[in-house]
Amino acid sequence: MVNSFAPLRNLPATLERLRLCYLFSMAGPFSTPNGLVTTPNGWGIGIDAPAGLWQAQIEPGRGVDWMIDLRSDTVTKPTSGMLRAMIEAPVGDDVIDIDPTVAKLQERVADLLAKESAIFMPSGTMTNQIALRVHCSLGDEFLCDADCHIYNYEQGAFAQLSGLAARTVQGIEWVMELSQFQELIRPDNDHMVRTRLLCLENTHNRGGGRILPHENTVTLCRWAHEAGIQTHLDGARLFNASVASGVRVEELARPFDSVSICFSKGLGAPVGSCLAGSKEFIAKARRARKLFGGGMRQSGFLAAAALYAMDHHVERLAIDHEHAERLAHEVQSSSNLSLLGDRVDTNIVIFRVDPTWGTAGEFVAALLSLGVQAMAFSKQSVRLVTHLDVSSDQIDQACHALRSIASQPAGALSTR
Repeated sequence: MVNSFAPLRNLPATLERLRLCYLFSMAGPFSTPNGLVTTPNGWGIGIDAPAGLWQAQIEPGRGVDWMIDLRSDTVTKPTSGMLRAMIEAPVGDDVIDIDPTVAKLQERVADLLAKESAIFMPSGTMTNQIALRVHCSLGDEFLCDADCHIYNYEQGAFAQLSGLAARTVQGIEWVMELSQFQELIRPDNDHMVRTRLLCLENTHNRGGGRILPHENTVTLCRWAHEAGIQTHLDGARLFNASVASGVRVEELARPFDSVSICFSKGLGAPVGSCLAGSKEFIAKARRARKLFGGGMRQSGFLAAAALYAMDHHVERLAIDHEHAERLAHEVQSSSNLSLLGDRVDTNIVIFRVDPTWGTAGEFVAALLSLGVQAMAFSKQSVRLVTHLDVSSDQIDQACHALRSIASQPAGALSTR
């Protein structure tokens, strides 16, 4: 099959067609057999050459455009409005001096989070790890939840890159109480590491998108500061917490010395996170960003997507939460499935598959056969995450798929 981009060059460069270019480029190289632009993953676009128009179509046995992707809220594609903002963004070299769009984003985030300064980075993992590095010194220890993202999903980078130790606490329903921490700060002793930082996560990913109670957070941060240690918030989905709880983002962030927020999850930007804190803290973070290889030059194109997302995609998170509630209700209606934590706070649904039915991997495979992509979160747990690229009708379809699969009798997997 010969690759050819010639038909694409003849099409008018409208923003919606740019969006399609972006979308299909995610699936692989283009080819054009018999006038049909296809990709190895089976996507197809019919081309009406005289009119220069695109019309999405699917060929039997090849198509995947009906797939409902609930693996994560990171799978979204930029909207046409977001692409317009990216294309039109003024940019500069953010490593040499200033990219004006990045500067605008950083100023806005600092103001939003009630902090003196902020810095744009490629990922939430980088913002978290740089926060740990700046707050702590080689050999220091930080306190965190045993199920938090920093401890479980960042390759132990705090040890690999910054020489830090983690002391974990098992939260109660993913919420940590003051009584669990009061005896954990190490004494000033040559034989011991120094406790320097408390880390919290809001919303809690492994806790099924659980929102941390605000009064609890304020109490923990007050205790930490009185004990002489700093505080960091992994707020990758902090906007979800704010919309669902009704507490302003500024108030959720205020108790912490540093806060990380992500734009490529529920907000729907293609990439990027920000770290906010004091001016001195962010100056050190900028040096660490360079060390970690996170300096991006004309990154205003990406910052523009983040700005657009904050302008247009925050309040609509309530729709994602309602969609998650519907999925959760379907889970709770099945005797073969059990919802993690008995409730859904935001846009993440985690449920356990009864071992008599099968494994999470088998359940995910069955969902895939009905056009729903999900994530096996453990041997028996499945995660679904709602986002702006999933419609209400698609949630209905996903609920039907859950009902159809879970209602089959135990041991029926071999017949599917």
